Amino acid sequence: MLEKLTTEKRNPKTMDMDTKSIGDILKLMNEEDKLVPLAVEKELLHIEKAVTFAIDSFKRGGRLIYIGAGTSGRLGILDASECPPTFGVDSTLVQGLIAGGLKALTTAIEGAEDNETLGGDDLKAISLTEKDTVVGIAASGRTPYVIGALKYAKSVGAKTVSISNNKNSIIGKLADVAIEVETGPEVLTGSTRLKAGTAQKLVLNMISTVSMIGIGKVYENLMVDVQPTNQKLIERAKRIIMEATGADQETAEKTLEAAGYEVKVAIVMILLNCTYEEAAQKLQESNGFIRKAIND
Repeated sequence: MLEKLTTEKRNPKTMDMDTKSIGDILKLMNEEDKLVPLAVEKELLHIEKAVTFAIDSFKRGGRLIYIGAGTSGRLGILDASECPPTFGVDSTLVQGLIAGGLKALTTAIEGAEDNETLGGDDLKAISLTEKDTVVGIAASGRTPYVIGALKYAKSVGAKTVSISNNKNSIIGKLADVAIEVETGPEVLTGSTRLKAGTAQKLVLNMISTVSMIGIGKVYENLMVDVQPTNQKLIERAKRIIMEATGADQETAEKTLEAAGYEVKVAIVMILLNCTYEEAAQKLQESNGFIRKAIND
């Protein structure tokens, strides 16, 4: 079956790649990489549905769960791990699962991705419910581990999304929404960490970022729930406050301290010229949306 997958076909543009200069190989790779965003563009409507699922899950007290094997699993974990520091959410809200467990992040766990039962077992282990959204990721669209995960997710009533790089994929047929970004043959035959992986990363960026915007984690284009846990992030928090309010650096610093280093609260305090308690109350009443808090 592999020879029928576009991701496994040989790329006619790179048949003599091993004879080319370093510069020419890099140009070839760059030319092929330019095709990826155009392929993603064709799937925007499906990506929109996936984001809608995620936002609905968050509002219902559910989670967004990425699950995959190999590169796909690693990309899911990467995206999930960036959500707490970027958006100030709990580490359980967006989770990444990989066939073979965390050891598989750095070491190939042979056979793990071929175990369909294991996909469901890993979701059982995190107590998956109907409130959650599960995103199964597999370049081939046929990885047993991901198939098992999607089957189990559907059995408990969770919303399901598939991300693959081949049309009419098996996981696409199982999921409520199929995102199938056809990136074509890789420059290095079958190495789906390349264009396929890039496409998956772009799609995951969209899903997590836009779903966080949908629950009030962004004001204008600023990361207003960023967690200032080190000096760099403290400085970023100050700049965000200054950009959002027009305040000078001294005011931003003092208000950030008075707000207990809660950037969003500090912004509302300045914009409404109010106390910490009043700003926190306004944000609670607006479900965390700054624009609603300052306009109501």
